[in-house]
Amino acid sequence: MKNFYISILFFYTFTCVISSQTEKVSFISVNDGSLIEFTSSNLPIVVINTNGQIIVDDEKITADMGVIYNGEGIRNNLTDPYNNYNGKIGIEIRGSTSQMFPKKQYAVETRDALGNDLDVSLMGFPEESDWILFAPYNDKSLMRDVLVYKIASSMGRYASRSKFCEVVLNNEYIGVYVLLEKVKRDVNRVNIKKMEPTDISGDAVTGGYIIKIDKTDGENNDGWYSTYLPYPQSPYSVFYQYHIPKPDEIVQQQKDYIQNKIFQFETMMTNSINISDTATGYPKFLNTDSFVDLLLVNELAKNVDGYRLSTYLYKDRDSRNTKINAGPVWDFNLGFGNADYYDGWLTNGWQLQYLTDYQNIPSGEPFLTPNWWRKLFDDITFRNKVYARWQNVKTDILSSQKIFNYVDSLTILLDESKTRNFEKWPVLGVWVWPNYFVGQTYAQEIIYLKTWITNRLNWMNSNMIGEPTNIEENHMVIPSVFSLEQNYPNPFNPSTKISWQSPVSGWQTLKIYDMLGNEVATLVNEEKPAGSYEVEFNLSSIKHNPSSGVYFYRLQAGDPSANSGQSFVQTRKMILLK
Repeated sequence: MKNFYISILFFYTFTCVISSQTEKVSFISVNDGSLIEFTSSNLPIVVINTNGQIIVDDEKITADMGVIYNGEGIRNNLTDPYNNYNGKIGIEIRGSTSQMFPKKQYAVETRDALGNDLDVSLMGFPEESDWILFAPYNDKSLMRDVLVYKIASSMGRYASRSKFCEVVLNNEYIGVYVLLEKVKRDVNRVNIKKMEPTDISGDAVTGGYIIKIDKTDGENNDGWYSTYLPYPQSPYSVFYQYHIPKPDEIVQQQKDYIQNKIFQFETMMTNSINISDTATGYPKFLNTDSFVDLLLVNELAKNVDGYRLSTYLYKDRDSRNTKINAGPVWDFNLGFGNADYYDGWLTNGWQLQYLTDYQNIPSGEPFLTPNWWRKLFDDITFRNKVYARWQNVKTDILSSQKIFNYVDSLTILLDESKTRNFEKWPVLGVWVWPNYFVGQTYAQEIIYLKTWITNRLNWMNSNMIGEPTNIEENHMVIPSVFSLEQNYPNPFNPSTKISWQSPVSGWQTLKIYDMLGNEVATLVNEEKPAGSYEVEFNLSSIKHNPSSGVYFYRLQAGDPSANSGQSFVQTRKMILLK
């Protein structure tokens, strides 16, 4: 036994196999050759065992994963049972440029014993099978992506839920990670209609789709090139990729439909003399407000990858929504002054203007912005919508105080774990591509982040595009009271819509229950700004087909700890009639 422990220490770590629940210990090896014991965390702990296999970047291998999560505010010990998840996963290295870093990020798929996808709830997230373990490395604040997802969610747009955790891989502590939801079609993610291979005509072929503009790393990629160049004589075209349905699942009729939809929009933007015409211009094709919000988030972060990489668009079925939507936001680790190229470090200037002034872009840059983004930005009507939205959010969601409160809360949350992370990955005080600022300490990185945001907000407020108009903006209408409307239609089969309104920003939860009080579905569970909302409840989103009968939907909105004028709970009855 003595020789056993000596041999394990020689490899800098020891633990029992993943299925065991005793004597689990992990060590952090640091540059001077010493070992620091990792035994517990205020964050959830993820333990992965590949059983001797090497994780690759083009096909998931089968491994074991255990998650220790005792709840918010409760300490997690490495010797605790795997109480949040204990089972099989598929795992592969993900990312593009980030693969050059020693701290890898992973795509994880929860699986059953037979290797099939298994929908589970990890760390309180809605059930799904596809997850991301994101590895902050060149972002030494560790929080840029999490911050952007919080901001977008607060603006009423779906963004990936996030949870910081610490990860042990094959008995080796590998640092602070962020559990993220993969961008997928789901009632709790991008809530669009699920498509089947038989959906090839009529209303069925019109949605839902998720497409993206991004690099083509990894397996299972396909798409099409835009007919219209990003700028005249460009040697590169914009490549739209099928994301949902997946490239190996989408059928030809569906490819034809979404390609033609984008082609019609791009043709109008290229040839029309009045692109803002409500009947024939971009309002016919786009949920304009979603593009306004995506622009504001990209510009707040001055994201050098914005508009041209990690950019998603989605389209629901026509019977639900005929418009193309922008989002969800994704991959902002180079934002907020963290890039030393494409003016990313400057707090002045519009990033969209820089990226579409092709005198700024090297001739060998293949990842270019679609030409219609600049046309939107230059359109007076669109600019006025941006101005109106900015006036709506600048004193609340996008105020420095609101953003700094969240940054401070994350700084406190990470106070302990960040020390271990930087012992494992000693990058503080070291330039890592493409850092503009290199802080000697974590505190300096946070000061830089907050100072940069302050200066950026001030510049945007002083240089905001557009001007006041007397045109009523949808996102400017703030309800004066809480309300939860009766679903329509009622009785229903197979779908019904539920509408509500909230006069205050805050966390909103909308759930469906059966007569026995069992939860049937979670339709909404996120922070939203004050506003009016509508969501569809469709039986296709339920794993176990519910029977006819009486059901209840319950809305919780606002702050339950505040006075009665700031919180709201109401339950209504609806009838499923098959």
